[in-house]
Amino acid sequence: MKIIFLGTPEFSVASLKAIVEAKFNVVAVITAPDKPAGRGLHMQESAVKQYAISQHIPVLQPLKLKDPKFIEELKSYHADLQIVIAFRMLPEVVWNMPKLGTVNLHASLLPDYRGAAPINWAIINGEKETGVCTFFLKHEIDTGDMIMSKKVPITNNIDAGELHDILMNTGVDVILETIKAVEHKSYQLIPQANNSNKIAPKIYTEQCKINWNERGENIYNLIRGMSPYPGAFTELDGRIFKIYKSEFIEDAYMKTEVGKIDTDGKNYMRFACLNGWIDAKNVQLAGKRRISINEFLIGYHKDK
Repeated sequence: MKIIFLGTPEFSVASLKAIVEAKFNVVAVITAPDKPAGRGLHMQESAVKQYAISQHIPVLQPLKLKDPKFIEELKSYHADLQIVIAFRMLPEVVWNMPKLGTVNLHASLLPDYRGAAPINWAIINGEKETGVCTFFLKHEIDTGDMIMSKKVPITNNIDAGELHDILMNTGVDVILETIKAVEHKSYQLIPQANNSNKIAPKIYTEQCKINWNERGENIYNLIRGMSPYPGAFTELDGRIFKIYKSEFIEDAYMKTEVGKIDTDGKNYMRFACLNGWIDAKNVQLAGKRRISINEFLIGYHKDK
């Protein structure tokens, strides 16, 4: 069975590595074009490309997925199956090409959290459970019939980065089981319901700004859901101040003005919200590195 793998970030690499090590026949990899990154704007290869090159797997990097030259090259591999993990939306001419179809691994329990940022939004919305699932691609994004899924609990203190790694490793098991099932035609498809109002759109900067008029539980979840990237933020002395880790201290009789800062200048800095305090634990002031609140307060008061 010839497999073509489509993916770009580190999340994809874990599954690609497992597929290769399980001795499946990956005939080519499709990933994003190289792009300039860092201060020197040096061309950066995707994590998937770097791994594929290390395994001597051919790499395709089309600018446009409908480019006739790319389509012809893709056809030349005569793939039986395509696996998509953390890649852009595919045109039908691509996903409908293999005789066994194109399988996508998604980091949520569909139909909940369709979209680009399922890990972040599950935490932001205070979910207690998420997971990964595989499904066959079709026209509407993240709506195909499901093949397999596995649940993962969301604990009260986990952030998006930590949940990302758990789901990445869980996805390895699910994608391997899925490939075997598809190869042997030993699966039963589960149609997705279309009644979920939980969505996971791309995150924009304005959604990262903390609203201190919110309840503390919601702010705490926002901070976890945006950590380590893109980072929930407020303003401190006119500069962007990101909070990566925090603690919510509930105060049912809260009378302090929302957004007001309370600090002893050494060990804690907390912000008043609607029903208590958000105690910042790990932070980053614009232009500075990410540090503990204790380290920050030493430097902050020196600046003052």
